Amino acid sequence: MTGTSIPFHNSFAGVAPALKRTGEPLSDLINGLHGTMKSLLGALVLMGWVGASLGDSLPGKMKVITERDRGTTRFLVRNFETTDMTATLEVGAVGIKSSVPLPYTRTVPAGETVEAFTLTPTNADWSFNYTNHYTVGAHNAVHDDSHLYALPYMPGASFKVTQGYRGSFSHTGPDEYAIDWKMPEGTSVLAARGGVIVSVKDGFEKGGPHRKFEDCANLVVVQHDDRTMAHYCHLAPHSAKVRVGQKVRAGDLLAASGNTGFTSGPHLHFAVFKARNGYGRETIPVKFRTANSSGVTLVSGKSYRALDVAPLARN
Repeated sequence: MTGTSIPFHNSFAGVAPALKRTGEPLSDLINGLHGTMKSLLGALVLMGWVGASLGDSLPGKMKVITERDRGTTRFLVRNFETTDMTATLEVGAVGIKSSVPLPYTRTVPAGETVEAFTLTPTNADWSFNYTNHYTVGAHNAVHDDSHLYALPYMPGASFKVTQGYRGSFSHTGPDEYAIDWKMPEGTSVLAARGGVIVSVKDGFEKGGPHRKFEDCANLVVVQHDDRTMAHYCHLAPHSAKVRVGQKVRAGDLLAASGNTGFTSGPHLHFAVFKARNGYGRETIPVKFRTANSSGVTLVSGKSYRALDVAPLARN
């Protein structure tokens, strides 16, 4: 793996500076918010994701909404995405109290709108501004550590791990517990665990050892029943065999391996992760079932042969 595969964090910083009181009512600035306020909440600005993920669908997909009600400002977060998203809101306030401790982190399920908190003035001269950060996944997901993952390739096939957990080349930070297998382009990539497809990127055709390719990685993301997710990255162009919303079982065909995105050569990058908070995600160490053993932690430099999952409960 060259560089970071999919940080899945958008450095989205929607910042709204406080506005000076003019003595005249402010126009309808956001979502019907009116009044002579010394603050307000500007448009959210997407600074961009590093890497290919849900990035190009994000603008407008995660939105902060404010509603003014009898002196109190309600903050709501709307998720237009097809998967859980976690937001962290920072608020700078003068003469205002919050209904919750700040900064505030909340996971918003796919397609839902939730109330985050309220701000209430404590005196006549008040102002506030906010910044919103968000990332893919649920920060309150709890991984089922008893689950053993299948190797994500055909039964009987064997591939070498070229970089394992905490690999010094690029498996640090949010990619600490990722795995890379050296794998020829066109190799069948199978689900290592069952779940629901929440993202598919399939149209990129380029790749190479340069950061200009880092947002050109094809991938499939599966959400598991414990709300953790797995991503399968650097897939071949136009090879996806699944669609968003589709349920899959361990051993189901997802796509073909490739060499798209920021990569030094054909390989499969795999990691299980959850949101840490709105600032970023964290990967999770998992164990595998192989043809020779069970409960295996894969290590760099070794090859592992896949077990047929058909006789086993696929989940």
